[in-house]
Formats: sequence, structure tokens, C-alpha cells
Amino acid sequence: MHLDLTQGDINTQIKKLAIPASVGFFFHTMYNVTDTYFAGLISTQALSALTLSFSVFFMMLAIAGGMSEAVTALVGNAFGKKDTKAAGHIALNALFFGFFLSFVLTFAGVWATPYLMKLLGAHGAYLEESLAYINIILYGSVFFVFSWFINALLNAVGDTVSFRNILIVSSVLNIVLDYWFVFGGLGVKPLGVGGISSATVVTELITAIYLFYKLTKTPLLRGYKEFTVDTAVFKELIAQGLPPSANMVLMAAGIFIITYFAAPFGQEVVAAFGIGMRIEQIALMPTIGLNVAVLAIVAQNNGAGHYERIEETLKTALYYGGIVSLGGMVLLLAGAEGFMHVFSNDANVIAQGALYLRVEAFILFSFVVIFVHLAMLQGIAKPNFIFTISIFRQIIAPLLLLSLVSFLGLGVLWVWLSIALIVTFSAFVTWRYSRGKLRAVSTNGV
Repeated sequence: MHLDLTQGDINTQIKKLAIPASVGFFFHTMYNVTDTYFAGLISTQALSALTLSFSVFFMMLAIAGGMSEAVTALVGNAFGKKDTKAAGHIALNALFFGFFLSFVLTFAGVWATPYLMKLLGAHGAYLEESLAYINIILYGSVFFVFSWFINALLNAVGDTVSFRNILIVSSVLNIVLDYWFVFGGLGVKPLGVGGISSATVVTELITAIYLFYKLTKTPLLRGYKEFTVDTAVFKELIAQGLPPSANMVLMAAGIFIITYFAAPFGQEVVAAFGIGMRIEQIALMPTIGLNVAVLAIVAQNNGAGHYERIEETLKTALYYGGIVSLGGMVLLLAGAEGFMHVFSNDANVIAQGALYLRVEAFILFSFVVIFVHLAMLQGIAKPNFIFTISIFRQIIAPLLLLSLVSFLGLGVLWVWLSIALIVTFSAFVTWRYSRGKLRAVSTNGV
């Protein structure tokens, strides 16, 4: 299967790519939602431990996810140039690269995690519970990396349906395995928080196997007999993948920083932040699908030199993103307490989480603007700005503003308002820069 995105109706193509991708990422997010739910059944401390671990988990996914975006961009550009042989060569080297990346992530994660957890204030049973969850995830990192890389290759050929299908199945299976592993039964001892991560690793293995099977049905693996390791491809993957990887790693670091400044307000606030992030992710799922669609369409049309189609893709994606954001804002404002109550019966956790969600409701479209334009920059092979805006949005600005909030002794509301201000300003800067870069590329080719 190979979908030619250099011709045809943009509106139809965005729907064809974004809707399956959105559904797939919705069910991918349901992994986290399910894990959060079962952690809440164990205890508030378990829920808080999951939140502490999430920043480390997200760093691992961030590197794999960022590199996978480079895979989609490079393979998509090759397809746009109608060079199927080059696309296959890049694909095989990308899989080889992903294999070694998983080992690096495992080693670095297992070594660094205890220090990061202690920095966030985890000690004693709190630390043990956090490590019981995250260490299992880290040892299973090879399955997460391959799932991301293989799905990136499928996205490059226009297949977002396979990811959707397997995630629907595996997310349901994850619910069953969570219950079984957490509480025990049928010869399995209760594993507590470790059971949650064990269930996730098992389902991720199944996901990787299925996606690889679907990849064998594409043209990308046909030249496997002539495969040679190509360091030039590795260098290009790193050059294209580092900015989006850094973006996602910095997002994880940003979560770490927010958690650090939220932690003094108590475990209930940390737990509320963890739940709120999951709910926010669900609200943003359709926009993640738009991000996938924009990257795939822009990459192929950049390779073909069809810049007018890139412009139309941006406009269409922002239009749909605006509609989705408005709907998400209404839902979060009206149902914040109800959404929180699904995951916790602690009145303080519910109240703090509702406060977070109501602030975040007003910046959903700002996230859309950032996601869509960064995907466009990746698609036209101009990703360097991604690192610049990310280090500002995730590190510099939060450290400055949240340190000020802490110094002035302001309440937790000001933590959330500070984040909202940073995201809104970053969206404006990203929009201005990206439009200028697209004009430069379409006019001068640089």
C-alpha cells in the first residue's frame, strides 16, 4: 500500500489520515488512562507515584517519537520524488537504528531514574512504588521504540489505519491485563503498581508484532536482501530527528519541572496533575491526528515541490483543529469534576484537578497551532526551530515564571496560569516563524 499525497483533494486526504490516527492515539492514551484508573484503585500514593514516573516514561517515548517523525519525513520525501528504492533503503536503516536506540534508552533510564525520583521527593515506600512501575517499562523499551518506528514508516506510505486497529484491540486487552496483574488470579500473584507496567509491556509487544506484519505488505521491505548499513542515513535521521526528539524530551522535562513546583502543594496536587494531563491528552487526540496527517502530506509534497498544497494543508488543519479545540474547551469547562471523579474519590484531588482542567481548556487551540506548524517544519526538512521554541516553552519560561510564583508564595492556580501564558505566547511565535520559513522555502528553496 502506498497513498500518493501529492495529488487529490487535501480536505479528503487530511480526513483519511487524521481520523484513523486520532482514533489510534485516543486508544493509545487509554493505556495511560487505564493505568491511572487502576493506580487510583490501589491508593492515592500509587496514583502520585505513577505521575512521578510519567515524566521519565515520557522522556523515553519522546526520543523514540521524535526520531520516528524524522523517519516519516525522510521516507515521505523519497516517495514524493517517486524514488521507492531510496524509501526502502531509508526504512531498513531506520529499523536498524531503532534497535540500538532501544538499548541506549534502557541503560540510561535504569541508571538515571532513581536520582530523578529522589529529586521529586520520592523516598521509602513512595520511591519503591515509583520504581516498581517505571523499571519494567524501561526494560521493555525495545517494543515501544519499534512500535513508533514501524508506525512512522506506515504513516509515510499513508497508512494510519493499521495503528488504529491494533491500538483498539490492545487497549482493551490492557484493561484485562491490568486487572489480572494488579489484583492477581489464575496463578498470577498480585503485582500492584508493577502489574500495571507489565500489562503495558505485553500489549506493546503485541502491537509491535502486528505493525511489523503490516509493514511487510508495503514496498518498504522489498529490498531487504540488498540491505547495507548506511551511516549517511543514520546521520540524516539524527539531524532530522534530534529537534523533534529534543522537543519531546523537553516536554517530558517540562512535566518534570511542573511536577517539581507542584509537589510542595502535596501528593493530592501531584495526583490531580497526573489525572488532568491524561484527560487533557484525550481532549487533544484529534489534534494529534492532524499532526500526523500534516507531516505525511507536507513531506510528500515538499519532495514533489508542490508548495501550494502545503499552504492548503495548513489552512485546512487549523480549521479542523479550531473546531475540535472549541468542543474540547466546552467539555472541560462543563465536566471537569465529573472527569476527575472517574479516577479518584479524593475530594481534594478532584477539586485540584478540576482547577487545572478549567485553565487548560482555554489553551487547547494554542496547542493545535504549535503541533500543526511544527509538523509542517518537520515535513519541509527545516526542523531546527523546534528545539529553540521547545527549550523556551518547556525549560526557560517555566523555570523563570514558576520560580517567581514560588518566591512570591502564590497558590497552585498561579502555577497553571503561568503554564497557560507560556503556551499561548509560544503558539504566536511558532506561527510567525513557520509562516516566514514556508514562504522562504517556496520562493527560494531554502
